[in-house]
Amino acid sequence: MDEKIGWGLFLGRLVLGVIMVAHGCQKLGHMEDAVQLFHRMGQPAWLAYVTAIIETGGGLLLVVGLFVVPAAMLLGLTMIGAIVLVHLPQGLIGGFEFPLALLGISMILAMTGSDKLSLAEIFKNRKET
Repeated sequence: MDEKIGWGLFLGRLVLGVIMVAHGCQKLGHMEDAVQLFHRMGQPAWLAYVTAIIETGGGLLLVVGLFVVPAAMLLGLTMIGAIVLVHLPQGLIGGFEFPLALLGISMILAMTGSDKLSLAEIFKNRKET
């Protein structure tokens, strides 16, 4: 893979990971509020827990570079949910533009992966030696 592309994917992986960890930790730290928010949207309480875990865990996996493709796929699904269930009625500007951008990064990483400065690459190199 071209060196510049590898670094671009790394930066996308890191940015998405940090944002998702922040959002997941916010939900986990205020789980009652998150459950109430999901309830007001007509969603079951369990979905608030699943979302918080996927955002936090998936974001951490991206930051360290493990299971990037499946983590990005799960994070992409949460962004589809956020767009459809929450932000779509607000329109693009000031509505679903941010989750759409995160969905775009998720899709890129789900299709390409990212091994630059990743634990997966370190483990792969150790195994080959």
